[in-house]
Amino acid sequence: MTASTLLDIRNLRIDAASRTNPTLIVDDVSLEVCRGKVLGLIGESGAGKSTIGLAALGYLRPGTRLLSGSVTFDGVDLFTRTEAQRRLFRGRRIAYVAQSAAAAFNPAFRLIDQLVEASLRERRPNKAAAIERAMGLLDLLDLNAKTIATRYPHEVSGGQLQRAMTVMALCGRPDLIIFDEPTTALDIATQRDVFTAIRKAIAVEATAAIYISHDLPLVADIADDIHVLRNGRSVERGPAVTIMRDPAQPYTKALTSAGNLDFARPRGAGDTVLELREVTAGYQGMSAVIRNVSLTIGRGETVALVGKSGSGKSTLGRVVNGLQRPTSGSIVFDGRPLAASIHNRPLNDRRAIQTIHQTPDTALNPRQKISEILGRPLVLYEKLGGRNRVSRVEEMLEQVELGRELANRFPGELSGGQKQRVVIARALAARPRILICDEPTSSLDALVARDVLSLLMRLQVSDGIACLFITHDLNVVGAVATRVIELAQGEVVERNCETSTRSVVCSNAKPQEFLSPSGSTIDCCGD
Repeated sequence: MTASTLLDIRNLRIDAASRTNPTLIVDDVSLEVCRGKVLGLIGESGAGKSTIGLAALGYLRPGTRLLSGSVTFDGVDLFTRTEAQRRLFRGRRIAYVAQSAAAAFNPAFRLIDQLVEASLRERRPNKAAAIERAMGLLDLLDLNAKTIATRYPHEVSGGQLQRAMTVMALCGRPDLIIFDEPTTALDIATQRDVFTAIRKAIAVEATAAIYISHDLPLVADIADDIHVLRNGRSVERGPAVTIMRDPAQPYTKALTSAGNLDFARPRGAGDTVLELREVTAGYQGMSAVIRNVSLTIGRGETVALVGKSGSGKSTLGRVVNGLQRPTSGSIVFDGRPLAASIHNRPLNDRRAIQTIHQTPDTALNPRQKISEILGRPLVLYEKLGGRNRVSRVEEMLEQVELGRELANRFPGELSGGQKQRVVIARALAARPRILICDEPTSSLDALVARDVLSLLMRLQVSDGIACLFITHDLNVVGAVATRVIELAQGEVVERNCETSTRSVVCSNAKPQEFLSPSGSTIDCCGD
């Protein structure tokens, strides 16, 4: 440890404290974070990234325990202090930007009140100054402060809410910020803006950061150093430039190429399963979020719905699954009118349309074990019970590459990527005819995301499942979609009969909207 070291983690070992089958989550990991520097933590789902990030706050998830090792922040060994003493560091000197912003905000309070809460409680007694700083940060992260600040969390998109959470962390001017997958819900252009803001904050305020992600190229764009994890153990560490250009370990090399998606996808659509006719929808007290949207989806077809954060993609998905009533227009399913509200739809229609949610923390009941979560659709739709249900739950876990032992855990004991795979398994348990995939792989590491996408494609071929695939990832669009529809400010601005990332970008989008987070242009139109 040097004089510039802010955080020093030594020989950290953490396990899931099961009486019958304790599992090591973090196994003898050591790392350092220096003042004003960014350390990238990389690894697949379940590698221990988020557990280490929380340990840097002096916090352990319920059901886990510290076996050995130390976490020293600015000379203080956090786990030798009481919980009350550790809480004094959180928010004041160490801030945390969670993977799921939707679960981090209180739905009963406006955003601005929550953004300034830490500043007012800790070191910023002047409310006017705290609000002024929060408003400035909102604008810095490409959010319209005047309109966003007074909204409630449910009145903004997932990407907007994720940026608002970054603002909340920056408001208190902490010495260290833990970013746990902060850009999973953001389109590429917005990722670039967030990265620019984070870099500026680190440079101006000498803030250090740990940036947790499953996306190696993305982390290399912001981190000074990278630490690669697998199964809770260190695999490789070094300067970001070295890791990207000349990785030493085969696993790291696999991560650098995992974004190359190449597998068979459905070639065309069968009979029309779903049709939206001139649908308009919005939220109370706001102007329409989507306006006069029409689209069709055929059996076995994947229609990709693309657009920047806040363009109305997720709202359109909520209209289809009945969670958001349209103010005008109609929905046709299998040639007959579909009730606007899910409460008015018969059981078979509810079964036929399933959603893979963007934020698993808000989609899974934290008080239910995974076996209960996956067992519910089996009871509801297939009347399965006893050993038959247990066996089917185990099969579902294996289908999404999760171990059977996870059936007895709670969502809080799983990583973000593991929780997302549980959401996918639950949706598939209903044997749906239509899947609404709302950023289904955004919280998965690249290797697992590739496997999950391959699984979805195979199911479409074998079962003829139609899919509305909501995403901002153009690489995924080019791999899975048979048609592409682009939304901008709630309206359809482009339709493509054949899929390709090039056709989406080149036909309509402005070049500056499709830059990598580093600011370099993505070559989508050339050879």
